[in-house]
Amino acid sequence: MNRVVILGGYGAVGREVVAGLRGHVREIVVAGRDLEKARTVEGATPLRIDLRSGDAEDLDAALLGADAVVMCAETGNARVAERCLRRGVHYVDVSASYEVLSAIEELDGLAAGAGATAVLSVGLAPGVTNLLARGFGGAGTEIGVLIGAGDRHGPSAVDWTLDSLGGIGESWRMRFPPPYGVRTVHRFPFSDQYTLPGRVRTGLCLDSRALTAALPRLRRFRGSAPVRAVFRHVHLGGDGFAVAAASGGRVRSFAGRRQSRATGLATALVVRLLDGAPRGVRHIEDVAGPGFLPELAAHGFALDEYDAR
Repeated sequence: MNRVVILGGYGAVGREVVAGLRGHVREIVVAGRDLEKARTVEGATPLRIDLRSGDAEDLDAALLGADAVVMCAETGNARVAERCLRRGVHYVDVSASYEVLSAIEELDGLAAGAGATAVLSVGLAPGVTNLLARGFGGAGTEIGVLIGAGDRHGPSAVDWTLDSLGGIGESWRMRFPPPYGVRTVHRFPFSDQYTLPGRVRTGLCLDSRALTAALPRLRRFRGSAPVRAVFRHVHLGGDGFAVAAASGGRVRSFAGRRQSRATGLATALVVRLLDGAPRGVRHIEDVAGPGFLPELAAHGFALDEYDAR
């Protein structure tokens, strides 16, 4: 692949996508509103673009000569996806929002007709969670996402998580790999539970048990500026993460440190699969083969399977 444009490429996830693509893409373009931040990303060409302006010409200029675009923000995703696919440019989106992904799914015919591929549900959750659940066939599958409260998450990820507290639901217990063990998770609106077949529900917890217990009560204050400031700047925990899918008494898990790194590397692997992917709008499980998770785990992550009890 000759040229890949990463929108929001200087953020926590975008930088990891760049790292995963170095040596595999001739030119990596990091694009966003802050040109100075874009210039800090090594091994990439900086480009200023303000997606919030809705300027189609600005976006078209960024797409010149591009083989693929990676969206690492949540700003007009469906509009950007349509612009890319109409021009025959592949599109990869790391959004966890079902509303965003369902809007892009409607572009399937456009993408196929232009000979382009859009890949959704890319990253950790959704993404790795989809692949862990794939072997279960969606029969009563429960997915758990454990996030390190001390990790450095990008502003977009923090805002999405706090906004999504409004959709928090029932709680249940799940067994995560060591050192986490059995934890309570709260149902959370990750998109995987809506796009995977069968009965699937996805729950969230933090490595801090106290903060996990407080999540339902924080729902009322999710729009508060002080609460958002605390989640952005106060890190009360570690940088470890774990995702697990359980069904039929068995659990498959993927764990490690730095969620943003795992998301970025998974995204980079997807980009490298685009040339051979089926055309149209797809989810990660449609393009990633059985070797995808072992290849991702080789970057210092743990892939495991064990008994749910």
